[in-house]
Amino acid sequence: MVKIGNITLGNFPLLLAPMEDVSDPPFRAVCKDNGADLMYTEFISSEGLIRDAIKSRQKLDIFEYERPVGIQIFGGDEEPMAMAAQIVETTNPDLLDINYGCPVKKVVCKGAGSGILKDIPKMVKLTEAVVKATRLPVTVKTRLGWDDNTKNIEEVAERLQDVGIKALTIHGRTRTQMYKGNADWSLIAKVKNNPRIHIPIFGNGDICTPEQAVAARQKYGVDGIMIGRAAIGYPWIFNEIKHFMQTGEHLPLPTVLERVEVCKKHLRHSVAWKGDVVGILEMRRHYTNYLKGLPHIKEFRQQLVTCSTLASVEEILDKVAEHYKDHIIERVSPLADNSLPVNNEVADCNVYG
Repeated sequence: MVKIGNITLGNFPLLLAPMEDVSDPPFRAVCKDNGADLMYTEFISSEGLIRDAIKSRQKLDIFEYERPVGIQIFGGDEEPMAMAAQIVETTNPDLLDINYGCPVKKVVCKGAGSGILKDIPKMVKLTEAVVKATRLPVTVKTRLGWDDNTKNIEEVAERLQDVGIKALTIHGRTRTQMYKGNADWSLIAKVKNNPRIHIPIFGNGDICTPEQAVAARQKYGVDGIMIGRAAIGYPWIFNEIKHFMQTGEHLPLPTVLERVEVCKKHLRHSVAWKGDVVGILEMRRHYTNYLKGLPHIKEFRQQLVTCSTLASVEEILDKVAEHYKDHIIERVSPLADNSLPVNNEVADCNVYG
C-alpha cells in the first residue's frame, strides 16, 4: 500500500494534477466521483497568501468529499514559504505540496517553480524551511532538471528526502523543454529504483490512456501516476485506468448523456462555489472538451458560451443530449486536439504534457 505520512492511498494511486485555472473545487468534484485517489489545488503564491490576496485565499477552499486533498504552494524565498505553509495548515488539508516544476517566465524569474532547479542548495533549504514550519506531510513536484546538461533529479530526490519530504512527483521533462517533446520516464525509474529512496515516487507526463498507465507501472516501477490534461473534460480517465489494470479490458465509453450529466454537475458546482456570473463564465472553457468528438457541435457550443443563466445552459445541454442520443463517440486519446483555452502564463505550470 502506498502511503504519504499517515495517508493511505492504495496499491497504485492515481493523482489529479494541480492545474491553474482548471483544478478548482468544481473540477475536483467530478474527478473524485470518477476515481481520482489524491487531488491537489491550483498552485498558490506564497506571497499572495501573506498579502491576503483574495484569489490566493479562495484557492485554499477544500471540502470533505475531496479528501485526501493537498494544497500546492510556490515561491522563491524561505520566510514567505514557511509563513504560507503555516497559513495552509490552518485550513486543514491532508498534505502540502511544493511546486518546483512551473516553467513559465513570470514564475521562474522570481526563482520559483522550476527556476529553483538552477540552485539546488537553495531548493533544499527552502524545502527544509517548509517542512519545519508545518505538521502536515510535505511533498514536492518537480522536473528532471533545468536543461539536458543538468538532469540532476536523482540528487534532488535524495536531498529532498533527507530534509523530510514524504513523496515526490516527477514530470519527465526539463524546464527548457517546457511541454514539448516526449516525457523521459527512464530517469523517473532511476529515482524509484535508487536503493536510498524510500518515499513514494509518482510519475507525470504523457499519460492519457489505460495502456500507458499500465506500461508506466510495469516498465518504470513508479508508485503511482499523476494525470493532468487527459482529465480535462474527461474525468472518466481515472476509473478507466483502474478497470483496465484490474481486468485488462476497457470500460464502455461514456455515452453522450453521461457526458452531458457530468458536465451539468460540474457546472452546478461551479455556480455554487463562484456565484452565477463567474461560475457560468469560467465554465465556458470546459464545454469543448466535454463534447469532443461530436460532429457539427459548433452551433451548440456557440450557444453554450453565450448563455448567461444556469437554466439556459442546462437547457442547451439537454438539447445536445437529445440531438446526439444515438451517436457513439469513438475512442480517441483524451489529449488529442485538447483545446481548453487556458492562461498559458500561469496554466498548470507544472503538469501540462
